[in-house]
Amino acid sequence: MTTFVFRNQTVEALWGYNAVTYSGYDDISQVPATADRYIWCYQVPVNPDSNQLAMEIASYRDKLDLVLDGVEASKPFIILSLVNLFPLRFTGNDTAVSEAIADFNRHAVELSRQRPNVKWVDFSDFTSRYDAESLINWKYYLMSQSLLNPKLTHDFQAWWQRVEGEMAMQRKKCLVLDLDNTLWGGVLGEDGVDGIQLGGDYPGKAYSYWQSALLQLSRSGVILAVCSKNNEADVIEAWEKNPHMVLKREHFSALRINWQDKATNITDIAAELNIGLDSMVFLDDNPAERELVKQLLPQVEVPDFPTKPYLLMPFFKLLVEKYFRIYSVTKEDLTKTEQYRSNALRRAEQSRFADLDQFLYSLDMQLDVIPADEHNLPRIAQMTQKTNQFNLTTRRYTEADVQQRLDQGWHVYCVRVSDRFGDSGITGAMFLQPVSGEEVNIDTLLLSCRILGKGIEDAFVKTVLNLLRLDGYRKLMADYIPTAKNGQTADFYDRLGMVCVNEDKDGTKHYVMPLSGVFEIKNCYNIRVL
Repeated sequence: MTTFVFRNQTVEALWGYNAVTYSGYDDISQVPATADRYIWCYQVPVNPDSNQLAMEIASYRDKLDLVLDGVEASKPFIILSLVNLFPLRFTGNDTAVSEAIADFNRHAVELSRQRPNVKWVDFSDFTSRYDAESLINWKYYLMSQSLLNPKLTHDFQAWWQRVEGEMAMQRKKCLVLDLDNTLWGGVLGEDGVDGIQLGGDYPGKAYSYWQSALLQLSRSGVILAVCSKNNEADVIEAWEKNPHMVLKREHFSALRINWQDKATNITDIAAELNIGLDSMVFLDDNPAERELVKQLLPQVEVPDFPTKPYLLMPFFKLLVEKYFRIYSVTKEDLTKTEQYRSNALRRAEQSRFADLDQFLYSLDMQLDVIPADEHNLPRIAQMTQKTNQFNLTTRRYTEADVQQRLDQGWHVYCVRVSDRFGDSGITGAMFLQPVSGEEVNIDTLLLSCRILGKGIEDAFVKTVLNLLRLDGYRKLMADYIPTAKNGQTADFYDRLGMVCVNEDKDGTKHYVMPLSGVFEIKNCYNIRVL
C-alpha cells in the first residue's frame, strides 16, 4: 500500500520512506491519484501572534476540504487532529488559537461521520503521554522544521501501529477474569458475601470502579468470562445478594468456577465460545496462576495484574489501549454478550434432540440475505478483519476497500441470522467478482464462528448462487487459500459440488462449477432476499 502524506512541517521521521511520499510544506497543489491512501498531518506551527496563528489554522479547514474533493471516495483518508505543542498566551482570555484548533478538529470529526473513507485520529492520545519539555527539541526544530522531538519517533511508530490495528477493527475478543482479589477484594470462601471488599470506602470503591469499567467494556463488544477456583454456589450467592456487585451472572458469556487448573478451564472456554486462544486475555492476581497459563497456553495474553487496588483504573486504561480499542463498534458488537448467551441456550436445547434436522426445524431460523449498502458496510469490513476459522481466503478489507469493489461492479452480500433464541445480527459475507458477463469468482466467503454447526453456510451460499444464476451467470470460480486457522473449510467447495482443477504447492485450491441448475436448500430456514 502506498501512502501520501499532506504536511506543513517535517514529518518524514514518523512514517519513513517505505512506500510513503510527502507533499511540500503547506502544499496541496497536487493530490496524487496513484496513492492507495492519504494522511493529513498538519500541526500547529510556532507563532507568537495568536490572531495571525488562528487565521492560519482556520485556513487548514478549507485546504482539507479542497484536498478531499480531489480524492477518490473509495480510498482511505486519515486526518490527525491538531494539537498545540507550544501553547503561548499573553493574556488569560486569549482563546483565538484554542478556538481555531477546536473548530478544525470538530470539522474533521464531522467529515469522518459523513464520509466512510475518512478516519479521524486523536493525535493528543499520543502527545498527552509526555510533558511539554519532552515533546519539542528546539535545536532540531530550528534546523529541520520538525516540531515533534525525534527521540519520540520510535514511540510514535509503536503508537501508530496500534492506531492501524484499531482502524482495521482488530482487537482481542474475550477477557477471562479470576474472581477473588481480582474482581473484588478478599476471598469469598473466607470473607463471605458481605465481607468481600466491594463498594463503600477504599479499597472497596476501587473494585466498584473496576467492575463498572469492565461492564462498559463488555457493552462495547468484548466477551467477559470467569475462570475461578471457587465454589460456584458461593459465587452465585454473591452475585445475587451483594448490593455493591456491578457485574453479575448475566454479564458473563462463559463460566468455569471449579477446582481444575486454569489452563484447562481457559481451553474449555475457548471451545465453548468457538474462538481462538489467541483472541483471549486472562487476568488473575496470583502470579503462579498467571505463569501456568503463560507456559501452557502461550497464545493467551496474560498481563501482570496490579498489586494495589488503587492501580486498577490505570491498569484498565492500559488494557483497553493494548488489547481492546477499535475505531468504532457495530450493532453486533453492542449485543455480543447476549449473542453468546443465546448460543449457550441453543446448545442446551440441541442436547434434547437425537436428530439434527429436528433440532434445526425447532429453531425457526430466519436468514436475511442482504446486498452491501452504507448501513451494513462497516460490519462487512469488520468481519473480513476478524473472521479466521470459516474464511475461505482470509482477505482483509477496510470499509473503503469494500466500497471500491462495489464501485467496480462486484456483488457483495451479507447474511443476518436470527431464531427463537435471539438475533445473531450480520454474521456472514460473500464477495463476488464478475470475470465476464457469464463468469463470476468468489473472492471472499466467511461466516462468524457463532453460527456454525447449523448448515447456515450452505443455505447462504446456495441462495446467493441462485441469485447469480438469475442474473445470467453460468460459470462459478473460487479459491481456497489455507491458513493456520481455516482448516475446517478445506473441503467446503468440494461438498458444494465444485471441482478442484488445480492445487498449488502451498495448498491453495482452484475450483470451477457450472451454474446450470437451481440449488436445493433445506426448508428448515426461512430465507428472505432483501
